[in-house]
Amino acid sequence: MPARTHTRSTRPDAAGVEVRLPWWAVALPAVAFGALLLLIAGPGQAHAATGDPAVGRLLERIVELLTP
Repeated sequence: MPARTHTRSTRPDAAGVEVRLPWWAVALPAVAFGALLLLIAGPGQAHAATGDPAVGRLLERIVELLTP
């Protein structure tokens, strides 16, 4: 007994399939693009960090303890 083969039907309504995306599927990439664009186009002024000197001393002490 031969196996039945399924043929593809060409329905006229299959050509007009509409895909609906949730709002966040469009909004999130747009927001990410805008944020990256602002980072690139923003002023390129970098300021030195003014931290507590105790933090620097602590990090130096940790490096001293970990290196032989």
